[in-house]
Amino acid sequence: MREQFRRKTPDEILQSISDIKKGRLKIILGSVSGSGKTYHLLLEGHELKKRGIDVVVGIISDSNNKITMEQVDCLEVIPTIEWEQNGFIRKDLNMEQIHKRNPEVILVDQLAHKNRPAAKNPTRLEDVMELIRNEISVITTINIYELKGVKEVAEHLLNLPLHVSEVLPENTLTQADEVRLLDVTPEAILKRFQEGKIVETQARTDIDVKLFKRDNLAVLRELSLRFLAGEVEEDLTEHREQEGLMGPTGASERILVCVQYHWNGSILIRRGDQIAKRLGGELVVVSFIPSDKNLSKEESLFKSSIQKLTEKLEGKFEERIISGSEIAKEIVDYAMKHYITRIILGQSKRTRWEEIIHGSIVNKILSQTKNIDICVVADRAKGGGERVLPAVQSKKKKKRKNPYRRLSPEEMKEKIQGVKRGTLKVYIGSAPGVGKTYTMLREANQLKKNEIDIVIGLLETHGRKETASQVDTLEMIPRKQVPYKNVVLEEMDLDAIITRNPEVVLVDELAHTNVPGSKNQKRYQDVMSILEAGISVISTMNIQHVESLNDSVEQITGVRVRETVPDRILQLADELELIDVSPKALRQRMQEGNIYSMDMVEQSLNNFFKTRNLIALRELALRELADDVDDRLESFKRKEGVRGPWRKEEVIFVCVNLKPETERLIRRGFRIAYRLKAKWYVVYVKDQRSLTNEKQLILDKIRSLTKRLGGQFEMYSTTNRRSVVSEITKQLQDKKATQIIIGHSAKERWQEIIQGSIVAQLLREARHLDILIVAD
Repeated sequence: MREQFRRKTPDEILQSISDIKKGRLKIILGSVSGSGKTYHLLLEGHELKKRGIDVVVGIISDSNNKITMEQVDCLEVIPTIEWEQNGFIRKDLNMEQIHKRNPEVILVDQLAHKNRPAAKNPTRLEDVMELIRNEISVITTINIYELKGVKEVAEHLLNLPLHVSEVLPENTLTQADEVRLLDVTPEAILKRFQEGKIVETQARTDIDVKLFKRDNLAVLRELSLRFLAGEVEEDLTEHREQEGLMGPTGASERILVCVQYHWNGSILIRRGDQIAKRLGGELVVVSFIPSDKNLSKEESLFKSSIQKLTEKLEGKFEERIISGSEIAKEIVDYAMKHYITRIILGQSKRTRWEEIIHGSIVNKILSQTKNIDICVVADRAKGGGERVLPAVQSKKKKKRKNPYRRLSPEEMKEKIQGVKRGTLKVYIGSAPGVGKTYTMLREANQLKKNEIDIVIGLLETHGRKETASQVDTLEMIPRKQVPYKNVVLEEMDLDAIITRNPEVVLVDELAHTNVPGSKNQKRYQDVMSILEAGISVISTMNIQHVESLNDSVEQITGVRVRETVPDRILQLADELELIDVSPKALRQRMQEGNIYSMDMVEQSLNNFFKTRNLIALRELALRELADDVDDRLESFKRKEGVRGPWRKEEVIFVCVNLKPETERLIRRGFRIAYRLKAKWYVVYVKDQRSLTNEKQLILDKIRSLTKRLGGQFEMYSTTNRRSVVSEITKQLQDKKATQIIIGHSAKERWQEIIQGSIVAQLLREARHLDILIVAD
């Protein structure tokens, strides 16, 4: 607060004036050559020119295909300086001519470039920074592996040398005012490569052939998404700190492993690392040591091994010296200040009576925070230190089908349906206005040029002129008139689309709820019908409409999104492509009235379109797409993805009661189970009392939600409330569960002592399992 009112020094005033006069730097980031960076660079140039901005081309790579080079069109080009190196002609920016011309914006391809020996600046990056200092804005392009630190990571993951002669500093993206990622599927890039649009067939090297393989392109795509998500998270953290906000953001996972210098420390850290990798999160290992404690020789050895293990797993290790015995409070305070989403602890060694008298760290943490998940790792010790598995592992092998066995009629029908089914592509955005519909229409026009029979089934332009202009000559199926409550509403005409039978249909806003009385309740159900008819679909949606992210979005924005799409629909999609736009650019579009009408602008900017919300939603979208890429890569390769291996045969039990917040627990259970590749059950234990109408309604809703998300709902009965844990324990053993997920207890501490607590009982009765207590 004091900093807000402090008078600036003369140097700070001069720096502020200098920053005001500087040009802007925008970077278009791609995962690999051929992702369309130059094409989009030139598209942006044309867009700026239409708006009356003085824009010129500084340099464009010669390696681009005809379609890209045609985009130069009527843009003014500043002649480059050509020079020779090892028999190859290279080109530098003509800085003297650019300064003389003094445009508002210059387009500069391939930022990672070393200049000729006689040049004023040794690199193109330094040329660009000079232009920015002279009030000339620059839009430029780079590939993810042209960043110094990322190149080594990429080579390690690909097990392939990348012949990148020029690399950029790791902080290059942080110097930019705006970074836009071009997310392109491996299939699209591979097709361009095979058609000779990236590297001409005769010019290909062995490295090119090895690099442009589906799984390698998927790895680079995931690397791009995750790297940018990390950059975005730093922006979000800084923004939240400026606003005085603490605790988890809802956009990413951060795992805190609390260890003592003991033999089980390595088990906790390895489990924490597995969870962090599968959830795409960061691993933080902390040991909380009382100030009056002196480490024994054995503890010092364990400390050294724990530090080395954390470093090997690329986690962050910290030792915190604390005063007094309030370790639980110190853990909670640390977790809140460092945006921790999950605290990992070992099992308590105390009996129930010892816990009642003295308490336990787990119970104390649970009583002090309802905002953070608590994961209590299975006790791996039995008797004299023997390590045990977290659950009974099934030794049954899956029966392989005999290749000579004739298919049943049902199996034959399923196979034929799979062959006939259309292809589904979905453009995903972090928020309204990022350009999903615009991009979908642009792709449709390209497909039409390629003589593909394509029509518009449903289009929502929301009055955006730029979007409407992209319709061009595309055929549009008239909407169906649906009478509803004395008015006539319009909906997509499903029957007309199937009768028209095009090769491809565009269907905007996948999460839309249809007018009551329509054939299907939701638009995604209409899309499934279209696909089953053998027609391919290109559709759009925003990240906040993904069913399992509903609670994260509410945590970020304070808005409960009512229209959702089940995750399984996106898993069925053949292609998911992210349309990435920076929060600053999105807010600018809003202010210009290019998203909503001008009378809604101020309200939107102060609510859903707050910078903090947009940064968090962008990070959420980047991480979600990265996880999807990894899952598809893992499935395609039948081996580990970028996130690494997971324990085999995970089985998760989500234990629920009939309270309104139970739906959130089920969604959380699904996300964990899906990322962990686990079979999952939602379990409710009913006592002898009959259900009220309200409770029955909740039961029906959670059963439906479980089914929609692909889980298995099971309800068991017991004679009294005190037998609930016994019944759960019996089912855990029967289903060979490895992890329990349960919500925080709603009882006060005194109620738990008198009446007992299901959470506390499970922690005692299921020590051989991991127990995740989900934040309230």
